[in-house]
Amino acid sequence: MSATPQRHRRARRLTLTAIAVTAGAGAMVAAALPAGAVGAGAGKSRTVDVQMLSINDFHGTLEPPQGSSGNVSERQADGTTKAIPAGGAEYLATSLREARKGHEYSVTAAAGDMIGGSPMLSGLFHDEPTIEALNKLDLDVSSVGNHEFDEGRAELRRMAYGGCHPVEGCFEPGKEFTGSEFQYLAANVTDEKTKRPLMSPTFVWKKGDVKIGFIGVTLEGTPDVVTAEGVKGLKFGDEVETINKYAAELNKQGVKSIVALIHEGGLPASGAYNYDCDVPGAGAGISGAIVDIAKNVDAKVDALVTGHTHQAYACNIPDPAGNPRTVTSAASIGRLYTDTTLTYDRQTKDIVRTPVASPKPVNKVVTRDQPKAADMTELIQRWNALAAPIASRPQGFIAADIPGRGSDAPEKPLGDLIADAQLEALAPADKGGAELALMNPGGIRSDLAFKASGDEGDGVVTYGESFTVQPFNNMMNVVDLTGAQLVTALQQQVSGPVNGVNPKILQVSKGFTYTLDMTKTGADRIVVDSVKLNGAAIDPARTYRVAMNEFLAGGGDGFTVLKEHRNKLVGASDLDCFNAYLTNNSSEGSPIAPPAANRITVVK
Repeated sequence: MSATPQRHRRARRLTLTAIAVTAGAGAMVAAALPAGAVGAGAGKSRTVDVQMLSINDFHGTLEPPQGSSGNVSERQADGTTKAIPAGGAEYLATSLREARKGHEYSVTAAAGDMIGGSPMLSGLFHDEPTIEALNKLDLDVSSVGNHEFDEGRAELRRMAYGGCHPVEGCFEPGKEFTGSEFQYLAANVTDEKTKRPLMSPTFVWKKGDVKIGFIGVTLEGTPDVVTAEGVKGLKFGDEVETINKYAAELNKQGVKSIVALIHEGGLPASGAYNYDCDVPGAGAGISGAIVDIAKNVDAKVDALVTGHTHQAYACNIPDPAGNPRTVTSAASIGRLYTDTTLTYDRQTKDIVRTPVASPKPVNKVVTRDQPKAADMTELIQRWNALAAPIASRPQGFIAADIPGRGSDAPEKPLGDLIADAQLEALAPADKGGAELALMNPGGIRSDLAFKASGDEGDGVVTYGESFTVQPFNNMMNVVDLTGAQLVTALQQQVSGPVNGVNPKILQVSKGFTYTLDMTKTGADRIVVDSVKLNGAAIDPARTYRVAMNEFLAGGGDGFTVLKEHRNKLVGASDLDCFNAYLTNNSSEGSPIAPPAANRITVVK
């Protein structure tokens, strides 16, 4: 049974209040007082510093992420960069708990994708372990992200309010899943029939006489990056309009200090977590969707905590009134957290936003050279024991690291391997007769690391590791597409309102080749006469049998032309195809070498 909302909330170190509000109007007056100024009553300073710790895009990564995807890049004084291994819930818990010491006022917030696309330790149990871990981390509030909808609205509500899985039941004998002790927010997600928000749009954090309101939204384009079934019956509203609406309503409620948690992000000019994106001017070093959002969100909002792009930044982008306003993101998978100081004025009940009011937010590395949090170690060991019979099962062998998520190249070696696995599984006539396969880059959730993660031995790929790479259990489709539609799909990688700014390069199976000319713009980046299959030019009029997962076949990631397919045949899951390939094409004496990643010729 599902628990009644909020009933299971345990006693907290703070008083927390969640409120759902309706549209209205209001105003904010910014103060400009230094922290510690007097005038708010006997024995109290007028201003007080509130620490806000924030994370985003955790994706159920409880154990330290493997391979290069588990590193953060640190810019050195001489201009070079250094890779630092980071992440893991045991270290994140220690980092956050140490950071809170000495701070009377501290709130912890997140900007979505806490679950979904998770490694096996969490994903096998429908992310119950991650919700339990976030409760232990004393997370106070989080917006939903697109991945919160991977298993649909009912499952998201179960994550929030508890209850055992409707099909698989309770995973631990005698225990019923109790749900989140933090507040999930979904201000811009409404039911198409009732027009009501799916979950609370706002939340007010209180301690003593200090009140800070939070508004949580996911990107308006969530339906473009989630399977249609996951968002069925839901409408996703404009981020700016929604935030402005609820900021005004919070003001009417007497809440003047407001933070927006936005699962949409930006692209800094450097991948280093400590890159200064305010050089040569405020926000000069960042681009992407979050810039326009930040410039248009009402000045009533005092700070923006963002996510989705998995990038690290701490910028100042002026609000519409010209006042400085922080816009931050802590990369992804628990490798960083952001420490922001909000100077609260007890008289105006607002955040003081002047250049001298408080220090600039800082992204801090969750290093692995610090003590592990014992309660997180216990949690990981307990769930690992439940997963062990499946997770430790060998699937195949590799000769070296095969980069996937950790690769910045358009064509990733692991992407080639996955596409080849899909082609091999679906090429037989009775399986669909696929001639080529296309794989979305966002579906590759990790690297394959040569170094053993347990006691299986170096080079052994376990079921748990392959699950971490392909956790969505997407069903494979084989469909008819014309050569012209195939070329259009390639062009949609680098054109359109989203992919034109942030290209999404499909990973392709062996035999499919083309040239990507990045010196050009938009669709012209695809050199049409270079597109070939097994050395033969693609015929625009011919029909090809193409394998892809159900997400792509539904037009996900902006590939709208792929929805025009015909003669669909549904095959095995992407994970089953991947595991079968590893088993059939490798042995201890003949491991798989990393693919050369030479199918896409890139001109820069």
